[in-house]
Amino acid sequence: MAENKEIAISIKDIHKEFILPQNKSNSLKQLAVNMVRRNNKTVQKVLDGVSFDVEKGDFFGIVGRNGSGKSTLLKLIAGVYSPTEGAIGVNGGLTPFIELGVGFNTELSGHDNVYLNGALLGFSRKQMDAMYDEIVEFAELGPYMDQKLKNYSSGMQVRLAFSIAIKSKNDILLFDEVLAVGDEAFQRKCLDVFEQYKAEGQTVVLVTHDMETVRKFCTRAVLINDGKILKIGHPHEVANTYSELNLVEIERDMENKNVKVSDSALGLNIIYRNTENTKTSAYKCGDTMKVAIDYEKKIDFQNLVINVYKLSGEHITGFRVPVESGKLEVEIKTYFARGKYYSLVQAIDSEDRAVGGVVLGPEFIITTDRPTDRPGWSGLVPVEYKIVKY
Repeated sequence: MAENKEIAISIKDIHKEFILPQNKSNSLKQLAVNMVRRNNKTVQKVLDGVSFDVEKGDFFGIVGRNGSGKSTLLKLIAGVYSPTEGAIGVNGGLTPFIELGVGFNTELSGHDNVYLNGALLGFSRKQMDAMYDEIVEFAELGPYMDQKLKNYSSGMQVRLAFSIAIKSKNDILLFDEVLAVGDEAFQRKCLDVFEQYKAEGQTVVLVTHDMETVRKFCTRAVLINDGKILKIGHPHEVANTYSELNLVEIERDMENKNVKVSDSALGLNIIYRNTENTKTSAYKCGDTMKVAIDYEKKIDFQNLVINVYKLSGEHITGFRVPVESGKLEVEIKTYFARGKYYSLVQAIDSEDRAVGGVVLGPEFIITTDRPTDRPGWSGLVPVEYKIVKY
């Protein structure tokens, strides 16, 4: 029989409500009026009966759409908020990295803020002395530690805050969207630290919107939706449910922005459809996307070049198709990594010259990581290969 693991965090039937006053008191007169006249208040229910345990050694992910209650839940665990109902038990020392700058004093130097933050986290000066050099080394801020924090860039402050959080090693670490801040090099360092935590069995609770991080690092995860648990368990299953939950909102949002793209010079319109001929901008990796193009051919051209770009700017693919009847539909197998993309169409004349400018097509999104028919693929796009020698 498998040995039961020790519980690090116990969440028992947590409810959290905030009282929102409807009448603001912007003056002494208004304050007096509101004291006489009953000030109506609205109750905002953020969490509604949430229960789960985090075991020691778990790399536990908390995911959910904006406003779902996940960050509030993390602040309840950290002791920033108290629950309206229910109980939270924490077994061990806890270090939160919840909001950039919490506990920082911008009038103090970086050096002094390290010790101030350490004191707020419950560490003695002697303990911080032992950690200080490692904190500064990881943050790569050695020459700047005697400068006031107000002279730091936001990126430098992020590096310092995160370095304090990870080097002030504790039994349980809480992170809220840590990968949403900092530059690419710093994010890479964060991921390296997460690799180390997972290998060491460090107890970590991570709130994130990045499902790739959940799949790669988390041992368990929970999906919060409208203040309730929608799914809890294996990180891949939770991440997939989160992606499906977003699909309807993604389609609605992208349809509002990308109903049709037209260009008057070429007389060209672009829309996307799925295999059921339903107009959509959201596809799973490996789905067939129909790119429908209507054109009036106001100027002379013989071919259209259809390009696909990632929203971040990378050119993914491009191909040429001949024009004939004024209508064109191209089926594309969407073997692209999860993310946002757009199309770009050019008209080409008989001498292979671009004419009439370019037409920027609607955005579309790939919502899953990889198709079932290509299980060994990773990266931005799959590459065909064969083994010629063993």
